[in-house]
Amino acid sequence: MGRLLSVNLAVPRPDASRSRELTGIDKHPTVAPVLVSAPNAKGNSGLGGDTIGSDVHHGGPDQAVYAYAREDLDAWAAELGRPLREGTFGENLTTAGLDVTGALLGERWRIGDTVELEVTYPRIPCKTFQAWMAEQGWVKRFTAKATPGAYLRVVVPGEIQAGDPVTVVHRPGHDVTIGVTFRALTLAPELLPRLFAAEPLPDKLRQSALRRSGERPQ
Repeated sequence: MGRLLSVNLAVPRPDASRSRELTGIDKHPTVAPVLVSAPNAKGNSGLGGDTIGSDVHHGGPDQAVYAYAREDLDAWAAELGRPLREGTFGENLTTAGLDVTGALLGERWRIGDTVELEVTYPRIPCKTFQAWMAEQGWVKRFTAKATPGAYLRVVVPGEIQAGDPVTVVHRPGHDVTIGVTFRALTLAPELLPRLFAAEPLPDKLRQSALRRSGERPQ
């Protein structure tokens, strides 16, 4: 069992990468309960009060919520030589005691008494993330470290807040983790065939895996 260290909501600000006018990557912890529900449109967040700047790379049913482990933030803080508060990586949920990189595609988490989320796929770093972190070669460094955090879809809606327990209530019978998926989509394309053991894949992930493996997307 893990713990929800914080629930983080966006403070919209100009996008330093100039990819778009505003970005929601700057997320800050809130102490109030937050409503979690399945977005009914592309680019919408699963958290009430949150903001999404890019409807291409973030939001929608399969990217409703983004989670990152405090343990991985701590490892980055040590490497970068500066503190990283909860929400620094643009994550909605900062967890403690949960192996996010080792989470299986299709794994389900219960947060608090009601909410259930399903792991869908890893975060792929972008120009906005690079500009926000202001670290030389950030995208390459983040990719090489391969602790990307996980996107989740909302299975059972409800309210969550900091301090809630996080329990893994279902683990599929395959071995396709967030870490394996991230490496397959970035620096280790030889791992791409392994992803199909996790069928049914989210459509975006399936199309990306097919395209990167040289097959024609269906």
